[in-house]
Amino acid sequence: MSKFIKFIYEFMSVFFDGVRSIVMGIVNGFIKIFNIPGYIDVIKFYKDEFGIKEWILASLGIIFMAIILILIIILIVFLIRKYIRFRKTLVEQEGMLDEIAILNRKVVDLVEENKQILAMKVSQMGLKPGETSSVDVDDTASDEESEDGEIIDDNIRFSKLNSIDVAFKNYKVQNYNNTFTLAELVELFRNFAASRLGLYYTSEMIRLFISALSCTRLVILQGISGTGKTSLAYAWGKFIKNDAIIASVQPSWRDRTELFGYFNEFTKKFNETELLKKMYEAGYNDDVYVAVLDEMNIARVEYYFAEMLSILEMPSRDEWIVELVSSSWPTDPKKLLDGKLKIPGNMWYIGTINNDDSTFAVTDKVYDRALPIDINDKGQVFDPIPTDAMNINSSYLEDLYAKAKAKNPLSAEMNKKIEEMDDYVIKHFRIAFGNRIVKQMGDFVSTYVECGGTEVDGVDYFIARKILRKFEQLNLAYIRDEIDGFIKFLDQEFGRENFNECKEYLLRLKKMV
Repeated sequence: MSKFIKFIYEFMSVFFDGVRSIVMGIVNGFIKIFNIPGYIDVIKFYKDEFGIKEWILASLGIIFMAIILILIIILIVFLIRKYIRFRKTLVEQEGMLDEIAILNRKVVDLVEENKQILAMKVSQMGLKPGETSSVDVDDTASDEESEDGEIIDDNIRFSKLNSIDVAFKNYKVQNYNNTFTLAELVELFRNFAASRLGLYYTSEMIRLFISALSCTRLVILQGISGTGKTSLAYAWGKFIKNDAIIASVQPSWRDRTELFGYFNEFTKKFNETELLKKMYEAGYNDDVYVAVLDEMNIARVEYYFAEMLSILEMPSRDEWIVELVSSSWPTDPKKLLDGKLKIPGNMWYIGTINNDDSTFAVTDKVYDRALPIDINDKGQVFDPIPTDAMNINSSYLEDLYAKAKAKNPLSAEMNKKIEEMDDYVIKHFRIAFGNRIVKQMGDFVSTYVECGGTEVDGVDYFIARKILRKFEQLNLAYIRDEIDGFIKFLDQEFGRENFNECKEYLLRLKKMV
């Protein structure tokens, strides 16, 4: 046993001698670096042999060495201070964690105390926990209502949605007997906005807007501030006699709770948003509904609207379902099944975007699923025909869209040219567009033609906003020389007088280099 101990001692001694040598080497190194008497002895030894030239060079050397020593001292002081700050931060963090733990314990105690108080109240009523009063009163009579119509009841967690159930209890879906065409709708809306609201838009702008609604549930109105983006969505709500619900996006928006609300575990109530209330109301009728996400890129769209983007992409509307709560209560709203709400098919979402440095860039994920419309110019004043607002059945509007798509499919010649353009873009710019964009293009252009436009202009606008927009992600200096060739290709395929939107966009990109 003694031999083993001796072995361990000698074996470990080799390691610790190495460590000691390292430490002593560092210490001796610093001692030699700051050995001021040593420097003085060297200077004394050579001072009698130096002339003026040598003394000048020696002085420069001494100054240089002094600077190095000072820098070393500063570095050591800096490292020491940084370490002290780091330790202080760790101590403060540990203190904060301790405080949070104490607060959490207090919250638990308060919850338990609240449960005990509730239990005392129940016992005073002569009930056992879990029982309800034997005196039943009609729901509509016993529930109190706030000034804005919300039902106030301890057993109801969706007060706003339950108030919708009460308001629409005996409601029958209205048939407005609409007879207009899409081309007539463009002029009716345009004249209404001008005559009743003093908002002037070109027929082309309204045509683009109504066509966009046919190919996607999310329309993005983008451009510089003050050109009437929000006003257009507001005017559409007034025109269809169903005011748009406007949700002003805030920089703090991070997830879907900003759109729908959230369940408060302490109050046992669901904090409903006005947008959720409007969604629920839309499920009761066949009217057209509009939700406006004002300045939607002031926060990251792909954060708070991600779930909606995925849901609205589902091919069947039976799959347009969002889970609000994980369980159901007997008092939950009628249309909330197992805590899940069906997203209404008669609601469209319109986002407004300001293109400036104070906002976030909208990602491809959002743009690919939406249809952007640029509004950079104010409409010219004209003499409108006085036009009143009108109720519109969502089913009638969608039937017009369906008929337009069946009546005006992309021509074989146009499909061929688009395929050739796709091949050209892939070859020269390494960009391609998928099936989703192809389908959107067909839907958009078909409706655009039915609204009074031409096929080539519809394709031109769609490609400029949905496909050429992707060029901004490329190295513009790299593709600059390719732009002229692409413009020449467009002239050959579609004619010099056509595809002006694409050409203007490409020339604008070229100027940005």
